[in-house]
Amino acid sequence: MTQSHTPSSTEPKAHGHFLDSMQLPSGVTRIWLIRHAIVEATARLRVYGALDVDLCSEHLALQVPYYTALGHRLPDDAQWVVSPLKRAQDTARAIFSAGYGARNLTIEPRFTEQSMGEWHNLPHEELPLKLRQTAHNFWSLSASEQPPGGESMLDVCARVGHALDELADRSEGQDTVVVSHGGAIRAAISHALNVHPDTALRFSIQNLSLSILERINGVWRVVTVNELPASISQT
Repeated sequence: MTQSHTPSSTEPKAHGHFLDSMQLPSGVTRIWLIRHAIVEATARLRVYGALDVDLCSEHLALQVPYYTALGHRLPDDAQWVVSPLKRAQDTARAIFSAGYGARNLTIEPRFTEQSMGEWHNLPHEELPLKLRQTAHNFWSLSASEQPPGGESMLDVCARVGHALDELADRSEGQDTVVVSHGGAIRAAISHALNVHPDTALRFSIQNLSLSILERINGVWRVVTVNELPASISQT
């Protein structure tokens, strides 16, 4: 949630853009990144990357309270951006249906997941046999490994970074919700922190988690990473 605050004439001039209150101030260029919900079981057995796989219907039904909680956490007046993949769009619609209310969705192809090219659909146990570099400890491959016909995480970081900067330019001082993917969100963090993708891959980005980035005076900062929704019934 955001709230506006008008300083009185007796308050000291703000500096440092500190986040001292429990509420995020309005009027800041802020990107709310949500990873899509869990996909169906058979897809999880294989490398699905940028393939257009379905969400798990069982999890969709069981996790309605979490969609409701996400809706309560998000700003009401945000614009919504999604990747072209239906698992991202269906996650957004699940949040809408759980009480947030319908919104228009803008599709941004640069927020899609890393393309695994010819390695798409491989059983997970076969992927290590294809790698030419040592895999990352927390990702299927190293950031510089490019699957045949696919893209490396370096490529993903470049396209996601351009998309973030352009989105911030178009939506200065506004909130934007982006429903995307684990790799693309790590790429966004890499861009915001100006760190190598191998470093950003050390972040955990779970299904339905929320990560928040802000751009202030042309500089990105990270507000939160991998914040998980708390069920309304648990609060």
